[in-house]
Amino acid sequence: MRKIYFDHSATTPVHPDAAEEMCRCLNSIYGNPSSIHSFGREAKKALEEAREKVARGIGANPAEIVFTSGGTESDRLAIRGAVNSNHARGNHIITSAVEHHAVLDTCRSLESEGFELTVLPVDEYGMVDPGHLARAIKDNTILITIMHTNNEVGTIQPIAEMARIAREKGVVFHTDAVQSMGKIPVDVNDLQVDLLSLSGHKIYAPKGTGALYIRRGTRWKPVDFGGGQERKRRPGTENLPGIVALGKAVEIAAAEMEKEAARLILLRDKIISRILERVPHARLIGHPDMRLPNHASFIFDYIEGESLLFSLDMKGVAASSGSACTSGSLEPSHVLLAMGIPLEKAHGSLRITMGRVNTEEDVGHFIEILPPLVERLREMSPLGFTQGSQKNEADNIYPC
Repeated sequence: MRKIYFDHSATTPVHPDAAEEMCRCLNSIYGNPSSIHSFGREAKKALEEAREKVARGIGANPAEIVFTSGGTESDRLAIRGAVNSNHARGNHIITSAVEHHAVLDTCRSLESEGFELTVLPVDEYGMVDPGHLARAIKDNTILITIMHTNNEVGTIQPIAEMARIAREKGVVFHTDAVQSMGKIPVDVNDLQVDLLSLSGHKIYAPKGTGALYIRRGTRWKPVDFGGGQERKRRPGTENLPGIVALGKAVEIAAAEMEKEAARLILLRDKIISRILERVPHARLIGHPDMRLPNHASFIFDYIEGESLLFSLDMKGVAASSGSACTSGSLEPSHVLLAMGIPLEKAHGSLRITMGRVNTEEDVGHFIEILPPLVERLREMSPLGFTQGSQKNEADNIYPC
C-alpha cells in the first residue's frame, strides 16, 4: 500500500544531513560545553557554531539566541520572562484567540496569578485586526504575544504591522514562529519583534530542540535557575547533538526555502482546487491568499473529522484535523470556533500539510481517494446529508 505523509505541521522527518550531524556529534563530540579542557572546548565550539547558524537563519545576533527543548518551552520562557521583568510597569497581557495552547495556557495561568488578560478575536480567516490590537493596548500593557502563522489553518498574521504598533507604545512583542520557520521568510528585523520562538521538529531537526530569540535590550528575566548555561538564561547542560542538528536544519531551510516554497504552493493549490471541485459541501478554511505554502485546511459538512482521518489512515494517508497537541481531545478546535465556524461543522475539519518528501504523485493519489471516502462516510452519517443537498454558498471559503 502506498503511504503518504501529509502531517508536517505536527512533525517532520529528520533531514538526512541533520541526522548525520547529530550522529557525528554523538560519536565524537561528547564533552560538556561548560568544561574548560579540550573536549569541552570542542563541544563549546560546536555549540556556538550552531548558534551562529540559527541566528543567521532569522537575521539575529548569535548572542540573542537561547537554545531550548522546543516551541512550548520557548513560548513559556518568552512570556513569563517578559512579564517577570516588566511587572513593575503594569500587568496587562494581550494575545489572540487562535494561539497555540503553549501560549494560551501560559497566559491563562498568569491571569490566575493576578495578571489582566485580553484575548483578541479574529475574523473568519483567523486573522487579527491590527487596528483592534492598537485599541486594546492600555497604559499598563506590558506584553503582546501573537503567532506568526497558525498551525491549524495556515493563516499568516500581519506581525510586522502589529509589532510596529507595540514598539510605538513601548510594549514588548513576542511571536510564536514555530510553524512559519523554514516555510516563509522569518527575519526578526523585518518583523520588528522583541521575542521569537522556534521549534526544531517542525523544520526537519530532531524533537526536543528549539530556540528563543531575545532582542538585545529587551526587558526579560530568566524563569528557571540552577546553572550558568545559555548566559544564565536557560540553565542545564545543553542538548548538544540536537542543537547541532537544529543548526544544520536551519541552514538547509534558509538555502532551500524559496525553491521549496514555490514547489509546495503548486501542490497546495492543486489540492485546494481539485477538492473544492470534486467534493460537495467542502470549504477551504484559513486565509485564501495569506497562508503557508504547504498548508491546505478544509471542512467537510455532514461528516466527523476523526472518522475521515481513520479512513485515510487505512488508505495509507497520514493527515490531521488540527493540532497534534490536542489530538486526544473530543472538544472541537478553539481556532475554528474563534473563526466563527459552528460547533457541528468544526468537527469535520481536515488539515493537509506537505513537506520535502511529498510529490505530485502523492497529491494525485490523495485527490483520487478522498472524494469516495467522504461520500461513503456521508452515507453512513447521522448528520443529515443527502445527495440532493444543494450548496448555498457563493464560494467554498468560510464564513458560514
